Amino acid sequence: MFTSEKGVVEEWLSEFKTLPETSLPNYATNLKDKSSLVSSLYKVIQEPQSELLEPVCHQLFEFYRSGEEQLLRFTLQFLPELIWCYLAVSASRNVHSSGCIEALLLGVYNLEIVDKQGHSKVLSFTIPSLSKPSVYHEPSSIGSMALTESALSQHGLSKVVYSGPHPQREMLTAQNRFEVLTFLLLCYNAALTYMPSVSLQSLCQICSRICVCGYPRQHVRKYKGISSRVPVSSGFMVQMLTGIYFAFYNGEWDLAQKALDDIIYRAQLELYPEPLLVANAIQASLPHGAMKSSKEGTRCIQVEITPTSSRISRNAVTSMSIRGHRWKRHEQPDNNNDTTELGILVIPEISVTNVAGERTGNGEKGRTLGEVDAQHIQGVQETTTDPRTESKGLPEIRRQKSVRKMMEDGINSPGRVQF
Repeated sequence: MFTSEKGVVEEWLSEFKTLPETSLPNYATNLKDKSSLVSSLYKVIQEPQSELLEPVCHQLFEFYRSGEEQLLRFTLQFLPELIWCYLAVSASRNVHSSGCIEALLLGVYNLEIVDKQGHSKVLSFTIPSLSKPSVYHEPSSIGSMALTESALSQHGLSKVVYSGPHPQREMLTAQNRFEVLTFLLLCYNAALTYMPSVSLQSLCQICSRICVCGYPRQHVRKYKGISSRVPVSSGFMVQMLTGIYFAFYNGEWDLAQKALDDIIYRAQLELYPEPLLVANAIQASLPHGAMKSSKEGTRCIQVEITPTSSRISRNAVTSMSIRGHRWKRHEQPDNNNDTTELGILVIPEISVTNVAGERTGNGEKGRTLGEVDAQHIQGVQETTTDPRTESKGLPEIRRQKSVRKMMEDGINSPGRVQF
């Protein structure tokens, strides 16, 4: 470690001790922009024999329990590197050099398993159902699902998985080690969107090292340091895959691809079904080419959302459409009354009796209008000229009055027999 980097860390340690409580939010906001400080702290953590490791771990714990959200995330970004250092020291059986790291990990764990009132937390996770749409899938795209009796009984039921309450730990042992570390990775994954790129790079690198150390692939990866195998659990590998999946779509394609291959390699050797299932699902969903996503800006997992179809079809049959179709059918001109003259529109007569083109009843003969009635009906018709069609010479013929109206005027309806 260079003298300049050591001076940056020492200045950071002394600055926080003299900082008043009122200026803590401003200090936390400006802390994430100090890239030189972050790189120096990584080098301190990677050297277990460094004299600055203990005060650095103590101050990171003070950040975490301060209650300031920015300071809490600042400590969380070093969590993958701290976990790797602890596992590496534990595998080499040099436990005495990892006391401060173990104390920091235990402190963060004991703070996370309780709420502000000191009660144990119970985390709940709802497993989505394929029968309901989400941002990841549409039920119609999956295909037809057989509606059996058991499927109908479970339709609409959501399964909830609970985690906790977790017991407090005073020390890390071989029995509870991965229970604590898995929960810490769960807390880290909950804040993935706030983690800088250097933290995502550290996560991918330590996942590869944990999975291949002590195996023949370590020589292929050219990892130096410890050569003994690091034990892992199935749940711990699943939490590693969660962070790696996020790193794929946020600018760390190459490192995430290498870490995914190493996790599949280790899961096949250990015969862990859960990591194999998750890792193969991630690998199958990846695009063929590398994602050229920017490392700056909002970080998110990119998904394709299929457009939802409208619930009411545009061609749906309604009462209004039936009514409009009926009027269109009545207003169609009769073929027998069609004229060959161009520009003349013939509107058929609508009457309850003996309409032009109407069928005659069985045994009845067509009746003709009387001369008086015919002259009166001709007088009832009014011919007007539309000003819009006046220049074209197309007269508009109005519809005749109905027979009911003529009867009200005192004219007997033609075609009816009075008794």
